[in-house]
Amino acid sequence: MMSRREFLAAGALALAGRRKFGDGRDAGRTGAAPDPLDEMIGQMILVGFRGLALEAENPLVADIRDRKIGGVVLFDYDVPSQSPVRNIESPRQVKALIDSLRGLAAAPLFIAVDQEGGKVSRLKEKFGFPATVSQKYLGSLNDAAVTRQFAETEATVLAEAGFNLNFAPVVDLDVNPANPVIGGIERSFSADPAVVVKHAVEVIRAYRAAGVLTTLKHFPGHGSSRSDSHLGFTDVTETWSQTELEPYRKLVETGLCDTVMTAHVFHAGLDPKYPATLSRPIIQSLLREKLGFDGLVISDDMQMKAISANFGLKEAIVRAVEAGVDLLTFANNSVFDPAAAGTAVGILKESVADGTIPAERIKRSYDRILRFKKRIPVKIDSFAGQA
Repeated sequence: MMSRREFLAAGALALAGRRKFGDGRDAGRTGAAPDPLDEMIGQMILVGFRGLALEAENPLVADIRDRKIGGVVLFDYDVPSQSPVRNIESPRQVKALIDSLRGLAAAPLFIAVDQEGGKVSRLKEKFGFPATVSQKYLGSLNDAAVTRQFAETEATVLAEAGFNLNFAPVVDLDVNPANPVIGGIERSFSADPAVVVKHAVEVIRAYRAAGVLTTLKHFPGHGSSRSDSHLGFTDVTETWSQTELEPYRKLVETGLCDTVMTAHVFHAGLDPKYPATLSRPIIQSLLREKLGFDGLVISDDMQMKAISANFGLKEAIVRAVEAGVDLLTFANNSVFDPAAAGTAVGILKESVADGTIPAERIKRSYDRILRFKKRIPVKIDSFAGQA
């Protein structure tokens, strides 16, 4: 196991490269260079926030500038307050907001959104964006050229606004049309894995051509569930099948898998104790070893009740990282906690300090994040030679 001294030494080169890229505000306040461990941990956090513009008093400013968080996710609707005002009002406003976010960051920042099409679209027609269609609609047409056309339009819209990561396409199989969170709201292309792969390929290629990277979700499959993991414990033990892995297998094999988002579903046959996001057998053994995926693993929102109602925050964070999650998502849109990023960073720092999480485990995720961010088409001088 790597000691803290060895860990910090290993991070010295990364720190040296970052000094010329940062704005020096931390060093100016403290008289000391930032701790590489703090920066590595910060990069593992992605958070949601409130605001159509970024005001100086917004807690997100400190999250980006001081905690060096890895990314943010934008929403159109604020669920906790039931307010239609969150982060998205118009194309011009969204671009200005994203420009201000990127201007705060000393290193490339994930700017993410859930733009699947249909009912799960944050960039809506009423805000001045092009109309979208659902994945189910595209799968029912089963015309790759049509899917590619819609995907190219969406990818261009996201790229022009400044987004660099879309939490799509959904590759869950539509095996339970009554599923309240997948089939019931038309998020799946098809129950046939071949059809899902066919259309996911078109979406991924269109987004890559526009410089926006994609996310396959929700691993190992949420399409057979009878309940919604946003609302509580979701057991797929009796409904899930190995067929639900096929889209991941094929897309990983063909090199078209940018990132994978975990589901908060529980399957006793895969892990008798923990849901997928917290499960080492599911993430490490199944996704990484059996399917051969060595890329970035992103958690679904850690504040969803399938996690938050059944596990304490510290346990959930520690177990997710131990399981193999690289980027922890706190969407702040089922509950809103302006201190969520700071709390998560503190838990990870304490867990490394007391030996619960080995320092080398943090560095492994950090290296994946840097490797992935090198693919974002923005200036990334601070990351040169670090992956």
